[in-house]
Parts: sequence; structure tokens; C-alpha cells
Amino acid sequence: MKRIIIGLLLSTGLSGCHIYRTYERPELSGVDSLYRVPAMTEDTMSLADFSWKELFTDTVLQQLIEKGIANNTDLNIARLKVREAEALLTSSKLAYLPSVSLTPQGTIKSIEGNSPTKTYNLAASADWELDIFGRLTNAKREAKAVLEQSQAYKQAVQTQLIATIANSYYTLLMLDKQLDISRRTAEIWAENLRVMKALKKAGQTTEMAVAQIEASKLSVDASLLSLEQQITEVENSLSSLLGVVPQRIDRSTLDMQSFPDTLSVGVPLQLLQRRPDVRQSEAALAEAFYTTNRAYSAFYPAITLSGSAGWTNAA
Repeated sequence: MKRIIIGLLLSTGLSGCHIYRTYERPELSGVDSLYRVPAMTEDTMSLADFSWKELFTDTVLQQLIEKGIANNTDLNIARLKVREAEALLTSSKLAYLPSVSLTPQGTIKSIEGNSPTKTYNLAASADWELDIFGRLTNAKREAKAVLEQSQAYKQAVQTQLIATIANSYYTLLMLDKQLDISRRTAEIWAENLRVMKALKKAGQTTEMAVAQIEASKLSVDASLLSLEQQITEVENSLSSLLGVVPQRIDRSTLDMQSFPDTLSVGVPLQLLQRRPDVRQSEAALAEAFYTTNRAYSAFYPAITLSGSAGWTNAA
């Protein structure tokens, strides 16, 4: 009988060893699949090492990006997801501690007009689960993976927000430049039209030539209206990203922009590892790994130490 019990205990222990393992990244060959050459293992300078303030040096654009980071709705939702994950991780850590409950009670009885009898009961109990089969440990590791996933998601949303604000800003600068060129072109065509009308009045040109010049001027005038409408649409879209009511966006000019002379992309595999969406997917894989371990832990018994104490004045 003892041998049977020992054999059961050994088989249970050996089969439950995998529930204590931590997530490990799968071993991959050190070959860059993009260029089919051995990947470099040492750290190199890459684009991911630059801050967005080093890439976008325009002070007006930097103020807009900071406003978007503070007010954007999607980014605020991502921040709340991080706080939620932090609370879940704290709750999973507190699960290691014993749970204590206190239940006080009191009664008053009076029979046939006699003086009332008062009874007081004060009961307390404590439960402490022994994490022998790793249920609490895997729950804590799962919560930590969820937190890493939420943090990566927040970084991905912030990166996309910065890129979209910068793209909209430079689009506005481009449209401003086009509008300025179109206005100067419209002035030139208006002057040409005035000259052609004077020449026609003097009998040196025909009505057809005047009509051609006037058609070209009207075409440029129509493009001015289209550019102004595009500017308004981009400003409204950018205002939505910034979390403000639609308004005119303060900006500099396209000629005042300056960018770094050289940008090092770095090793593609190392750059890929630093992408927040990739880290989010890996954290989701780790979460699934610990969820599976916790499911395996549910097959084993839960051992809980319990104790209770009480006091009553009717003893």
C-alpha cells in the first residue's frame, strides 16, 4: 500500500513539473530572413534609438504632439488599460496572503415584558491557500504578461498618434505652399488677362485668345477653392486627434523645416524586436502559456489552511 501511495505521489509530482516553468522565447536560427545572411548580435545604432523630438525639431509641431499625447481619446483608453492591468497584477500578488473575515452579531430578546437580554457574538476566520501546484504563481505570471501587453499596446497607440499628427502637420505645410503658389499664379493670370483685354481693345489680338487666358485664370481660381477646402479638412482631422474642437491649427512654413542629415535604420531583426506590436503579440503568447499552466493546475487539489475563533457573552 505504501508503494502505491509513493508511486502516485511521484507520478503526480513528475506530471506537474511543467506547471512551474516560465515562458521562454523559442530558439530561432540567427539568420536575417530579409537578406538571408547571419544576423548581427551586437547592439547597433538604429532608428528606434531616436526620440520623436529629435526627428521632429519644429517647436510648433512638438507642442501639437504633446497636446495630442495629453488629450487623445484612444491614448487615454490605452492608459486606463495599463492601470487596469496593474490592478490585476496587484490583486494576484495579494492572493498569496491569507484572507481574514470578521462577522460580528448581536441580538436583543424580551419575553413577557421582562428586561431584555442582550447577546453578542464575535466570530473571525482565516483561510490561507498553499500554492503547492502553482495556481497562484501562474495567475501572477499571467497578470504580469497582461500588463506587458497593455504597455506595448499603449506604446503602439502613442507611436501611431505621433506619426499621424506629424503627417497631418506636414500635409498642412505642403497645402499652404501650394496655396501660396496658386495665389501668385492667379495674380499673374489676372494680369495677363488685363493685358490681353487691352490688346484686344487695341485690335492686336482676337476674342479667342482672351477667352483662353480667362479660362486658364478661372481654372487657377477653382484650384484655390479646392486647396482651401483641403486645408480645412486636414485641420478638422488634426483637431480631432488633438482632442480639441475644430479650429485653425497654428503652424510654421515648409521652408523652415529641418531634418537629420543621416538616419541609421540598423539591423532589421533588431528593429523588428523593438516594435510595440511585436512585443504585444509576444506578451499575448506568454499570457496564453500561463493560462494553460493555470488550467493544468486546476486538475490538482487545492490545499487551504483554515482557522476560526469567536467570542460570545452568552458563554
